[in-house]
Amino acid sequence: MNNCRRRRRRPVPWLLGAALLVSTGVLAAVAPSAVAGASLKPDHRALQIRAAQSRAGVATAATVWLCRPGMRDDPCASSLATTVVTASGATSVVTENPKASKFDCFYIYPTVSAETSVNADLRVQTAETAAAIAQASRFSTVCRVFAPMYRQITLAGLLTLPTAASSPEVIAYDSIRSGFEDYLAHYNDGRPVVFIGHSQGAAMLIMLLQHFVDESPALRRRLVLALILGGNVVVHTGWLTGGSFKHIPTCTAYGEKGCVIAYSTFPGLPPSSSLFGRPGQGVSLLSGQFTTHELQVVCVNPAAIGGGTGELSPYFPSEGLEATPWVFFPKLYSARCESSSGATWLQVTKSSGVSDHRPVVKETDGSDWGYHPYDVNLALGNLVADTAAAEASWFKGARSK
Repeated sequence: MNNCRRRRRRPVPWLLGAALLVSTGVLAAVAPSAVAGASLKPDHRALQIRAAQSRAGVATAATVWLCRPGMRDDPCASSLATTVVTASGATSVVTENPKASKFDCFYIYPTVSAETSVNADLRVQTAETAAAIAQASRFSTVCRVFAPMYRQITLAGLLTLPTAASSPEVIAYDSIRSGFEDYLAHYNDGRPVVFIGHSQGAAMLIMLLQHFVDESPALRRRLVLALILGGNVVVHTGWLTGGSFKHIPTCTAYGEKGCVIAYSTFPGLPPSSSLFGRPGQGVSLLSGQFTTHELQVVCVNPAAIGGGTGELSPYFPSEGLEATPWVFFPKLYSARCESSSGATWLQVTKSSGVSDHRPVVKETDGSDWGYHPYDVNLALGNLVADTAAAEASWFKGARSK
């Protein structure tokens, strides 16, 4: 970071609730009505999706890239200028720029499409661009960011999603699969990869990793990190693997590589009907993860990967309410992984006192959602730092061979 300067604090008259991130479309989940009456046997849904895809022999369309290095008006290479707001109200402006990197990031965005069809088309629209800026652009300081457009299930489609291995799910997954195959064939060149996905994007990423990476030693050797946020990655209770992945483990230490960081954010215990943090329900159904027996949802604290409480580094798009495109609130939140009553979640708590009047996130969409719209941004600085640390370990490992 450089070009830091101080200026007088002006009031911030907004709350970081739905108006900030929902306006950019950075939220997704499957509605309760969409999961009622599910009839497939546990663990078979994703496999049936893939089998249906294979039997269908669907012709794949040319990849439309939302983000790709060298692309004109790439949202993942947009300005990172940030207003830093402290607890006292003092501000400074920090400028950071995308950097050349020997690492790639492959990003899958959450449900953002407001199209009336069940599956979105491949047009790059404002919602997808805003999601890429809000969630992926800050990773441009540590990797080359690739993000294909995909025929995701729309907000409208999630409300009417059939409970069998339905064609909308096949279409969404097959679209991502096609984009990833294009990336591997034409852009990767053997480079190490960081995978990033949130909500529906996380569900698609779970299946993509199962299909391509988990069973491939060659691709696992290229895996730097998998950041799977708000997607209900599961493991056998007390284990680092099993459940979602046979071979890709949960991260246990800062700087560890080849592992998964996953969590869902809540201010307290997720309710029994929660869409996140509980195995076999809500967002789990989008990746075919119906089983609950002897499984728990993964929580890795991005601010304290080895365990315990850590300070979050929240970065949010300022939505024009600051002079810079970003705003950063240091020392505002702490986080700790918690497990209770069958749920596992990242507990986010305001850590500053009553004199701190900076805006805070709320459960804007209800307690079943928790802080889901903000899963990425509440810890965005931590996630970028975790990625940088894993990349540093990657280089150390390469030199030791």
